[in-house]
Amino acid sequence: MKHSSKSINRRQAISLLGGAAATTFVPVRSANESMSATGYLFSAGDEAFLEDLQRRACLFFWDQGSPTTGQVLDRARNDLPVGTRDPRKMASIAATGFGLTALCIADRRGYLPHSQIVERVRNTLDWHLNHFQHQHGFYYHFTDIETGAPFPGTEVSSIDTSLLLCGVLTARAYFSDAKIHSMASQIYERVDWPWMQNGAPAFSMGWHPKEGFLNARWEHYCELMMIYLLAIGSPTHPVPPITWKAFSRPTIEYAGFKYVSGNDPIFTHQYSQAWFDFRNKHDQYADYFENSIKAMRAHKAFCLSMPKWYSEDYWGISASDYAKGYTAWGGPPLQGPVDGTVVPCAAGGSLAFVPADCLHVLRAMQAKWGKRAWGRYGFVDAFHPAADWYDADVLGIDQGITVIMAENLRSGLIWDTFMRNPEAADAMKKAGFLTGKFPN
Repeated sequence: MKHSSKSINRRQAISLLGGAAATTFVPVRSANESMSATGYLFSAGDEAFLEDLQRRACLFFWDQGSPTTGQVLDRARNDLPVGTRDPRKMASIAATGFGLTALCIADRRGYLPHSQIVERVRNTLDWHLNHFQHQHGFYYHFTDIETGAPFPGTEVSSIDTSLLLCGVLTARAYFSDAKIHSMASQIYERVDWPWMQNGAPAFSMGWHPKEGFLNARWEHYCELMMIYLLAIGSPTHPVPPITWKAFSRPTIEYAGFKYVSGNDPIFTHQYSQAWFDFRNKHDQYADYFENSIKAMRAHKAFCLSMPKWYSEDYWGISASDYAKGYTAWGGPPLQGPVDGTVVPCAAGGSLAFVPADCLHVLRAMQAKWGKRAWGRYGFVDAFHPAADWYDADVLGIDQGITVIMAENLRSGLIWDTFMRNPEAADAMKKAGFLTGKFPN
């Protein structure tokens, strides 16, 4: 991902730089507890916190989206007056995909009027289908929120188009609306996936009108699974199922956890799993849901190995803003200039994987630093209390992964909705996914 004026390409930044056994008992609930979609027993305080977190995040996508184009700003200040849009013009195609998904959550939870949400979704799909420039169905990453003109230097992005498509297909499956269904289907079916391969098995990260295809490819495990599954499942321009083998699956061992991962920030274990439901499924290589649980537990252990900065009540690092700009940082192993800054979406995007730990740290940080680190749209993107630095902004993709994973934890809504798309289930079947526990 890339971000706005003070950002660099998330993939460029990266280049520069055990799941618990399932139990069989049925927990007894008290009057103040409720069961999550993943079997976690919520307290009333947990539910109230998540409700507030989600409502605020959904408001970001409403306030910072254009009613005309549906595009969503890459970032916005977290202290804006009610109903005010940030004056910056840079929209992110990825934030728009998260936004379409957030609108489904806002509708289900009654945060906004149904008729207004449907109108916004229709306008978004109409703009992207009929008015927004594309290359073989792929979109430019950063564009003017109202005109759609690409910002200088921006690329046609394979991953960010895929994030948009996940939102498009979620909206198609969620809303019982013929126009939404038709437009969403046309947007997805227009994408020419083999074009983005540019003659190789692994997808290019993008295309630029002057330089052509980017040399960098999606060739090792990270957030890339959605690209491959969307392409394999395409009803019009599919790639062969064997393409699922086009990326490597290196392993990391840390603090007793062994899991598939590149040397990438923790968000790479979150993004594809926001929509594709990998629970109780595996291919020939891994159970990716359990893999993300292990990755997040290793990440917490990594943070706590630096007690000068981090504790049970303050941990979590992912690609984000920091005092000097934007960076892709985290671990294990150590990546980037880790300096004690905390990034709330690291835990927010893993709520469905390790809910107890993530809820604990998010609630602790909100309770202690909420006056500085919590605003109209929830947590700021990152903060560092010891340095007296609190980001002024929230970022669309970081708000997006948090609100979706919070909803998946609470109800499984986005997993259940997205997987109703026949292309999603078909792609996982073609890629060789089986139901059940991964054979060790």
